[in-house]
Amino acid sequence: MDRFSRRQVVRGAAAVATVTTLGAPSLRAQKDQQTLRFVAEADLKVFDPVWTTVYITRNHGYLVYDTLFGTDENLQVKPQMVDRTTVSADGMKYTFTLRDGLLWHDGQPVVSEDCVESLKRWGKKDRLGQLLMANTGKIAPVDKKTFTLELAEPFGFVLEALGKPSTNVPFMMPARIAATSPDEQIKEVVGSGPFKFARDEWQPGEQVAYLRNTDYIPRDEAPSGSTGGKKVHLDKVIWRYIPDPMDAADALAAGEVDWWEDPQLDFIPKIEQNPDLQTFLLDPLGAQGWLRPKFLHPPFNNKKARQALLHMMDQVTYLAWAIGQSEYYRACASVFACGGPYATRIGAEPIIEHDLTKARELVKESGYDGRPVVVLQPTDRPLMNAAAIVTQRRLQSIGFNVVLKAMDWSTNTVVRARKEPPDKCGWNLLFTWWLAAEVINPAVHFGVSGAGPRAWFGWPDIPQLEKLVTDWVRTTDQANRQQLADEVQKLALSEVTYVPWGEWMQPTALRRNVRGVLKFGAPIFWNVKIT
Repeated sequence: MDRFSRRQVVRGAAAVATVTTLGAPSLRAQKDQQTLRFVAEADLKVFDPVWTTVYITRNHGYLVYDTLFGTDENLQVKPQMVDRTTVSADGMKYTFTLRDGLLWHDGQPVVSEDCVESLKRWGKKDRLGQLLMANTGKIAPVDKKTFTLELAEPFGFVLEALGKPSTNVPFMMPARIAATSPDEQIKEVVGSGPFKFARDEWQPGEQVAYLRNTDYIPRDEAPSGSTGGKKVHLDKVIWRYIPDPMDAADALAAGEVDWWEDPQLDFIPKIEQNPDLQTFLLDPLGAQGWLRPKFLHPPFNNKKARQALLHMMDQVTYLAWAIGQSEYYRACASVFACGGPYATRIGAEPIIEHDLTKARELVKESGYDGRPVVVLQPTDRPLMNAAAIVTQRRLQSIGFNVVLKAMDWSTNTVVRARKEPPDKCGWNLLFTWWLAAEVINPAVHFGVSGAGPRAWFGWPDIPQLEKLVTDWVRTTDQANRQQLADEVQKLALSEVTYVPWGEWMQPTALRRNVRGVLKFGAPIFWNVKIT
């Protein structure tokens, strides 16, 4: 579809959405409605923020659901749905009391049983949630507004876990929905958050719509990140899916959309030259790119084949192809975010040296038999698409036979959950990225889990790695934590749970009449106004 015709589709969809939502009683009524049109990073296909870790679903979650605690822009945890917290003198029992006025979108009150069931489900899937639940003896309601969490072992990150800002976020759901197995997707979208999902306006492959929740009662505090008063000024938020970045840029410049979440970085200079537009850095900590092997099938069930991936990794080459603008990226050989307290180069010599000769030797030593290596290629995510192309060339240069499996990002997030062999609709390598806050320490980092079936897609089974991370969350001595974090990195890189391919920062782009956007690792829509 050419750019002109794509713009007509955007205009047409916008017109249909306006008529459908407002009923067009008068031009004045339409004008008074605050409707923000947002170009989302991908097509929203999965609505369950526990079942998946993808950001598009997490972002959806922040509109629809609420959390017990939140994280402000300085990464400080503060209460959100919780009114009061008391902790026993020995730090082993936490008592939480919910604030007044919490209602589900179906009109039912939020009760403590809902929160208990939501935490249990989240705790089976999320990395930090798994660690918390492994150290928890009992979590149970006391009455309609109060529940307790009793630890079986010391755990210094209880509130940090409950206020976790990104995937998987411990969003609260009604108990009847939270009773769904975490390995199955929920079938209803019922939250207690500041917006309601407008299911009748969902157009797969085109748009998602959200309506202001008029029953939501915000905290009487200034907003910061996902904390404070979630005061909603917008009547409606419409997410557009526009996979062609040129179309998205044109739509933003023409005023057909108000906010482009994830502009390609080579568009930024032109955006900044337009007096009607602005750029904004939601998350100054940035993001980390991943190359993730599947441990279950050849060739990467062999350690030497995985180690070949480390030796072929030239981060500057990846970043130059994927990001392009050098002022936005940096090489970082640490598995922990280079802006964080646990960044280290221990065990990272293969990445730093990127010796292709050594990589070829490891491929031969692994006994690789020439079978195709299936690499997932998300074609509508420019960064991931470029990383896939670079990987294909470098894998071929060290002796692998490579097949790129092209698909859109949303389909990729479904396919990557398949454990089947590559020749039965499975895969060998995938690409993703994580915010720095999600790889900043061993407790939150999915990439340093060796939990086998409970690990993130790729499913590495490394018991010693799990023990190191468990020791890390149980110690309170900072020097010991630093030492353990170094050991975690050394083992994770030796076993090659994944290969980091650098860090970058991603500005977002808005029209200048969009005000009140908050700094946070996800786009959030409370406090936002169109002036």
